[in-house]
Amino acid sequence: MCELFGLSSSAPVGMTYALHEFATHGGLIHKNKSGWGIAYRQDRDAILIKEPSPASDSVWVRFIESHPISTGTAIAHVRYATAGEPSYENTHPFTRELGGRSHVFAHNGGLGSIWQKLPLPTGGFQTIGETDSEYAFCVLLERLRPLWRGLGVTPTLNDKLAVVAETAALLRELGAANFLYSDGDTLIAHAHKRAWEEEGGFSDPRPPGLSTLALTGSDLSARGLHVDSAGMDVAITAVASVPLTGDDWEPLPEGTILALHQGREVARLNTHQ
Repeated sequence: MCELFGLSSSAPVGMTYALHEFATHGGLIHKNKSGWGIAYRQDRDAILIKEPSPASDSVWVRFIESHPISTGTAIAHVRYATAGEPSYENTHPFTRELGGRSHVFAHNGGLGSIWQKLPLPTGGFQTIGETDSEYAFCVLLERLRPLWRGLGVTPTLNDKLAVVAETAALLRELGAANFLYSDGDTLIAHAHKRAWEEEGGFSDPRPPGLSTLALTGSDLSARGLHVDSAGMDVAITAVASVPLTGDDWEPLPEGTILALHQGREVARLNTHQ
C-alpha cells in the first residue's frame, strides 16, 4: 500500500529519508514497488526528488541518507501503483505553480471515477500523468485558484481550509482520500481510510488513514528516518500513514483535516458526516 509522510518544523531541520524503514516499504518485503518521492520546501519553491522504481534499489535514497537536506516542511510518498503505470510523471509528490509559489501534493487511496465525476475546465490545471491522485491535485488547485488573487498575497487559513474541506468531501465519495498538501505557508493533511496489508492481499479501506506525532525540543528518529535539529529547541509535527516510532502517535479520525504551520497544529476540522 502507498505510504505518506509529512513533516512541519518551527525551524529548518536536516532530514534524511527512506533507507531502512521506507526502503523496506519500498520493495524489500512490502508491495510498494512502483516508486518513491520527497519534496523539501524551500520558501516559495521545493526541491523534488523522485523515482518510478523501488526505494530499496535506489542510489538516490542512499545519497539522501548521507546528505541531509535542510527544510521546514517536507512531503514524502512511497507508491504502490493502482492507477497509472510506474513512470516519473505518475510518481508522487506532484507540484504545480499557483500564486507565484510551488504547491505540493501526495495522495494515498483510489478515487475510481474521478475523471467523470469531477471534470477539469479547459485551459485550467491539467494532469501530466495518468493517476487519479494527480487529477485530484488539479481539482483541488482549480478550487483554490480564486483565493490566490495576486503574487505575494497568501489566502487566509480559514479560506484555504474551507476549500480543502469541500474538496476532500467530494473525494471521499469516490474512494480512499488520504492526502498531504503544502502551499509553502501551511502543511495540510486530510485523513480518511486506507487498505491495510494482510496475508494474501489488502483489507477493505478502514480508518485510521493517517496518524500524527508532535515533539518539542527533540529530534525524531525511526528506522529510515532521522530529523536533526542541530541542537536547536524546535517544534516538530509529523504525519504518517502508519506510526514510524514507538512514541505515542495519535490516529486521526476519519474525515479529519489538520493544518500545520512551523511545526505546530494551527487548525483541526472534523468533516466526516
